[in-house]
Amino acid sequence: MQHEPMLIVMLTHDDKTVLNAAEIFEQCKDSAAQYWGMKEEPLPPEEMKALYKRMRECGKTTVLEVVSYTEDKCLEGAQLAVDCGCDILMGTMFFDSVNRFCKEHDLRYMPFVGEVYDRPSILGGDIDGIIAEAKDHIAKGACGIDLLGYRFVGDAVELNRRLVAEVPAPVCIAGSINSFERLDEVTEADPWAFTIGSAFFENQFGEDFCTQINKVCAYMKEHAYA
Repeated sequence: MQHEPMLIVMLTHDDKTVLNAAEIFEQCKDSAAQYWGMKEEPLPPEEMKALYKRMRECGKTTVLEVVSYTEDKCLEGAQLAVDCGCDILMGTMFFDSVNRFCKEHDLRYMPFVGEVYDRPSILGGDIDGIIAEAKDHIAKGACGIDLLGYRFVGDAVELNRRLVAEVPAPVCIAGSINSFERLDEVTEADPWAFTIGSAFFENQFGEDFCTQINKVCAYMKEHAYA
């Protein structure tokens, strides 16, 4: 491997931002993670703006992942990302209107692909169709893909591997990465990035939130170049 997939720390549990997100970030702002994100619910927008501002002050790259499926709600999420000064909008179903909005506001857009539903999200569809959809999104100008690989109702490992290999753009494997076995599978798939949120809150990689972040970052660095 010649690429280290980047960890995006999501201050979220069960696809919702935790209420003490600001406190956790302060505790872990000096950890090894460069990328930090939240979901669009349930924090008030003013709290989100303040926390994203603090993240930027600490030199972090900021992400908002929007778990919405209608055009109106997806546009609202894109507007929230701009209002919060985020670097990257992940999630939403792909809509031309959202894509245009992101281009107009220099917001990097990485939409979902496949048949996404429920919250926490589930991914349906077939692998060939999901890959074709991802290629279409990139052709229309999306900068990358938010792939809910481990929420897939089929073969997640095969989907992750094929989509990363066949789609010529950054891919983030998001959701339900909760073991070192899955970290090994992510390393093998070699995406641009991956998210962990709930697993850190459930202490799947250790007892302390910051220690878990550093452990995952060190593990990925070691195995990416092995």
